[in-house]
Amino acid sequence: MPINGEILHKREYPSPNPHVKLTEITYWSDGVKVKGLMGEPIAADGHYDGIVYLRGGMQHIGMVRPARIAQFASHGFVVFAPYYRGNRGGEGRDEFAGADRQDAVFGVDVLKQHPKLNKERIHLYAFSRGGIMALWTAILRDDITSVSTWSGISDVIFTYNEREDMRRMMKRVIGGTPNNMPEAYRERTALFRVNEIDAPILIIHGMKDENVSFEQAILLEDSLREHDKQYETWYFPDYTHHFPASENARVVREMCEWMKRIDK
Repeated sequence: MPINGEILHKREYPSPNPHVKLTEITYWSDGVKVKGLMGEPIAADGHYDGIVYLRGGMQHIGMVRPARIAQFASHGFVVFAPYYRGNRGGEGRDEFAGADRQDAVFGVDVLKQHPKLNKERIHLYAFSRGGIMALWTAILRDDITSVSTWSGISDVIFTYNEREDMRRMMKRVIGGTPNNMPEAYRERTALFRVNEIDAPILIIHGMKDENVSFEQAILLEDSLREHDKQYETWYFPDYTHHFPASENARVVREMCEWMKRIDK
């Protein structure tokens, strides 16, 4: 029987940073072969925190970018970014936080096999759709040190209602609408189970975001406060879904410093 998180294949991947090694990995997740990209500092010595990087988008939209993984690794982390099932030659079907959430959950096990990793310090970083994947990973695992969700989805029902351009995809993938299949949408929405998250959470959001509205950050913040969870918010009044390049780099740097300071 396949073992979840077991690595089946590795291949070296071209890296845009001479100080970072990239490797594409194929691993088992609930009986399907899933692919992802790992980045690590090349320095011979070191014992690094790990980041499971949870991408946004759906299928080829929002796909993991090697430059982004190298950027995080260059701040002193071993990084693993699942592509999610059904992408880049992986088996199964991308389900928008359905069964594919296990690809993130078992991505932690992939990361823990790295010899340079401090296995006691695993962080989750999520962007956009990745936000819902990160929340579920923190709910379903008890070994997460911190969660950072940037422009992250927290409520799938809210996403359906606010993004008319995504409704056709969501109806196809989920099997209906929130009206005729409410349980399928509720089952994907992590807000109902944030009481099970133990890790500190950092919420980053542009208040002019039209892709994932600022209200989604407030929904998450309200739920965390209601359950007396540890969280921090970095809200940016002038920014949309994508920050200017210089600000993006600055926030990444400060977020990485925040992760290293966290003492769970």
